[in-house]
Amino acid sequence: MARSLVIKVTAGADAPERCNQAFTVAAAALVSGVPVSVWLTGESAWFALPGRAKEFVLPEAAPLADLLDAVLAAGRVTLCTQCAARRGITVDDIIDGVRIAGASTFVEEVLAEGVQALVY
Repeated sequence: MARSLVIKVTAGADAPERCNQAFTVAAAALVSGVPVSVWLTGESAWFALPGRAKEFVLPEAAPLADLLDAVLAAGRVTLCTQCAARRGITVDDIIDGVRIAGASTFVEEVLAEGVQALVY
């Protein structure tokens, strides 16, 4: 059975090291051949918008835009339904390849056999 990884990112510019670490772990897992699903929640929800990841800067860290692009290319990125609504973000606003889904979809992914989940 193949193992996969679900990463819930709750931090954005408010906790830059935690945010960047989540995306770094996701990209490293993808390079290792592990299927990855990244969930954008809380302040990380803003990274579902075009250009927002490019604005994020953390010294001595891989650019967040590059990490997000890697996950979009080889994994899955989901924006939390409620987090999007609270920020006035709609499906028409987000980057191609990002989906909007809610808690039931998150639970389904996490409870799938062979899945490991991390929260940052």
